[in-house]
Amino acid sequence: MSDHHTYKKLEIVGSSTTSVEDAINNALAETAKSVKNLEWFEVGEIRGHIQDAKVAHYQVTLKIGFRIEAS
Repeated sequence: MSDHHTYKKLEIVGSSTTSVEDAINNALAETAKSVKNLEWFEVGEIRGHIQDAKVAHYQVTLKIGFRIEAS
């Protein structure tokens, strides 16, 4: 184990018909299926689809940071 950590960031868009929070959790869950060592996230954009004057779909752009293996 080294005495420092090195990270990489991915930009991911999560979506949900329920909420912004669900869109974030969906993005994290899907990313965790193929990327190890997820450490943090930051929200870049929140947008949505409008149908019948109501929010029909939420989209959240996240930057997800993960630690590079063995760092």
